[in-house]
Amino acid sequence: MSESLKAHIPPAPPRQPLPLMQLILVGLQHVLLMYGGAIAVPLIIGQAAGLSREEIAFLINADLLVAGIATLVQSLGIGPLGIRMPVMMGASFAAVGSMVAMAGMPGVGLSGIFGATIAAGFFGMIIAPFMSRIVRFFPPLVTGTVITSIGLSLFPVAVNWAGGGQDASHFGAPVYLAVAGLVLATVLLINRFMRGFWVNVSVLIAMGLGYGVAGMIGMVDLSGLEDAPWLRIVTPLHFGMPTFSLAPILSMCLVVVIIFVESTGMFLALGKVTDREVTPGMLRRGLMCDAAASFFAGFLNTFTHSSFAQNIGLVQMTGVRCRYVTVVAGGLLIALSLLPKAAFLVASIPAAVLGGAAIAMFGMVTATGINILQEADIVDRRNQLLVAVSVGMGLIPVVRPEFFAHLPHWMEPITHSGIAMATVSALLLNLLFNILGGAGREAMNAHSH
Repeated sequence: MSESLKAHIPPAPPRQPLPLMQLILVGLQHVLLMYGGAIAVPLIIGQAAGLSREEIAFLINADLLVAGIATLVQSLGIGPLGIRMPVMMGASFAAVGSMVAMAGMPGVGLSGIFGATIAAGFFGMIIAPFMSRIVRFFPPLVTGTVITSIGLSLFPVAVNWAGGGQDASHFGAPVYLAVAGLVLATVLLINRFMRGFWVNVSVLIAMGLGYGVAGMIGMVDLSGLEDAPWLRIVTPLHFGMPTFSLAPILSMCLVVVIIFVESTGMFLALGKVTDREVTPGMLRRGLMCDAAASFFAGFLNTFTHSSFAQNIGLVQMTGVRCRYVTVVAGGLLIALSLLPKAAFLVASIPAAVLGGAAIAMFGMVTATGINILQEADIVDRRNQLLVAVSVGMGLIPVVRPEFFAHLPHWMEPITHSGIAMATVSALLLNLLFNILGGAGREAMNAHSH
């Protein structure tokens, strides 16, 4: 480009920092969107372990504390930890099947789960530097396929919420659909007719309206709020010293590998959304934070943690790419862990309200994946086959979770995760179709540089 032409191009305007109130409101949206997933894992494991309601509440508070601290570290970065991007952390669903089985094992139980979590976190910190090198095997073809599958695998969660919740006695009742529809319509109308700040907090406004309407028609259950204490400090090793058994540790180490695969896809997706190239060094710091969070989680009475994919859609929809939004969200999670009454109020949000917002959020993740696929040579029939088979493999656990029921239990972290199935399939098919040949190897080298 000539110097005279450059002179006529105005410089890019400096990025203006978001006002504090806007940071808080957008951060609150991130918290509300991932809160259900954050409390689901300790709720499931606590019930499987036969804990009392008070002990399960303590598990939830412990999980919120670790999620908040890990989110701060992942977003801000501390030494070798943290990818320094707007990432939310929370308890991983990848380990739920294994932990439920451990809860019923003689001699394992909750202390054995915490011991396996600590050991797996330590294992993850050892292998994270090696796992970070696989970023070169994620060209736009693979990344777009994985992100599309993330959105599709999350979408059933949104539908279940919109219908009233997985365990609703009258799933799909008109009142649930009306509340979910109101929330979704509010998000759409704000994005159509408003700009700037209002678009950034559209999800929060829609959920607040939905919560108010749900409360007026009797859908909000606040029974037990008065019994919740105002303040509760999460103490380490509340349930006793962790115990270490070989079989649970090996199972959880496999889970950590699967978490790394999922997180890699999520980090690359977030990089595309925020227009940042995720380098191997950044990926290493992000995976190290995942592993370190799991390591310390075992001492703080909770479970393996990972970076959440749910919030990619929110970043894409609001256009707020500042990592300090999730820093604020991490602080809110820590506050909720110390204030059981506040956590109780957030937990009282009806599933239908969450579902209306999640339909838009999770759909945006899929749209992001489709957009990234446009960068790949999707006209090539082999690449079309890669996308088709990988997305199909990712949908198997979503459509029929029992499809792999007769395979060995140690494979469950892979076979029960749509994201893991799609990622492994896309990586292997890309290796077969595009890398093993000489031309493919040259293209991969060019991409890595």
